[in-house]
Amino acid sequence: MIRSFLRGRTLISAILAIIWVFALITLWRTYHNNSTIESSQPPISIQASNSHDLIVAHQRFWLKFHGHLERHAPGIDPVIEDEKAPTEGFQAKNAPPRPEFVKVDKEDIEIMKEAHTGFVRAITTSPPDLKYIPGTKGIVSTAGGSYLPVVVISLRMLRRTGSTLPMEIFLADNSEYEEYICDTVLPSLNARCIILSDILIAAPATIKTYQFKPLAMLFSSFEEILFLDADAFPLKKPELLFNSEPYRTNHMVTWPDFWGSSASPLFYQIAGIPSPAMTLRQSTESGEVILSKKTHMRTLLLCTYYNYWGPTHYYPLLSQGAAGEGDKETFIAAASAVNDPFYQVSESICALGHRKDEGGFAGSAMAQFNPIQDYELTSQDKWRVRGDQAPTPDVFFIHANFPKFNPATVFEPHEVNPAFKDDGTPTRAWTIPEDIVEQFNAKGDVEKAFWEEILWTACELEDKFETWEDRTGVCAGVEDYWRKIYGDDIPSVKGINR
Repeated sequence: MIRSFLRGRTLISAILAIIWVFALITLWRTYHNNSTIESSQPPISIQASNSHDLIVAHQRFWLKFHGHLERHAPGIDPVIEDEKAPTEGFQAKNAPPRPEFVKVDKEDIEIMKEAHTGFVRAITTSPPDLKYIPGTKGIVSTAGGSYLPVVVISLRMLRRTGSTLPMEIFLADNSEYEEYICDTVLPSLNARCIILSDILIAAPATIKTYQFKPLAMLFSSFEEILFLDADAFPLKKPELLFNSEPYRTNHMVTWPDFWGSSASPLFYQIAGIPSPAMTLRQSTESGEVILSKKTHMRTLLLCTYYNYWGPTHYYPLLSQGAAGEGDKETFIAAASAVNDPFYQVSESICALGHRKDEGGFAGSAMAQFNPIQDYELTSQDKWRVRGDQAPTPDVFFIHANFPKFNPATVFEPHEVNPAFKDDGTPTRAWTIPEDIVEQFNAKGDVEKAFWEEILWTACELEDKFETWEDRTGVCAGVEDYWRKIYGDDIPSVKGINR
């Protein structure tokens, strides 16, 4: 009887082992055959995603993709800007001809064109296997060092809108990982830190921080992404953008910069696409980009190519030394080159600031406008940028870009100090243009709310940020400014989840 019992147990064990092996094989095939990591539903919290599995998958992706980047290198010496293109405002009518300041030999143009064509062919016929969690939406940013306090402030402004979108913040390497901020503060706000070097170690490359943006978008866990610079925040729930036109049709939306395009005609020769009219759209301000990796994977991969070879080749070709040269033109350039749809908001960017004592303008932020309302106008062939009479769309984002509103440094002397007049008197930072300020303050004082989050960050985290270790009086400095501008009633700032 005992032997019969043991034989029965052995048979059952064997059957279970076979079932287990079959399950493992099925999981292995699913993992390797799918282009995304399967999930029955989007994670409720940013902590729900399996970050280790994603890191491993991204390392495999980077190993293959890095090979494509290197095999299809431009193949010529760096493009030199002997003369820089002038920085000129956008003109929707009677724009000047496209500037031509970069000079490249015809033979070199053909070499770059062949490399560009080869790369596009490679990502089309043999794309590397990029993993993400399908059905997910989230916000991506890059920060670290002095930008970490700034992104905490922006994140808290995001949460004021009622948005529950998770956020992933990419740091360059382990030296930028701050334990208390990344392990306690950010998770309390449904955000987390990801160390980019943990992924790039699979195929080491020299990549500077200003080239990180498309890499952060690639290696986020989200299928649909709103990228925000660390110093940019929305005034409305960004969820609205994902669920409305123009995103629902185009799956990529960008916002304009102040300037007209300064891309060289040579870029369009290399990319093999027509050179667009100078009146078509402004240059791009890439502090805000919304994109679907499912529909615009080739755009994102080609954008990464332009940034990988940006400092030596594509930044000069796309900007020719004009203001803001860097990643900002690479998104639309990539979408155009692979014929992916996109929508760039037509409403011109608006500088925010205050009047200087002797006249003039002290700017410290930029307002970007609601693409849903902008699309409603342009779909009726109403273009305010061309002089058509139509209501101004609402401000959707504020990009507080100069100088950074880091509580430890914002009161230091700057070329333009947002907190002080020329004579050193404290002032509100954003008072003009009056009509725009009045518009975005209609439902509450945005600047006061911003300073309340600056105050919270300064006082609650004064002894937490590593970059503030040698700083004293960070909280006291913001409290003093608050009293002078808003009165003596200091808001309570105690507790992470205040």
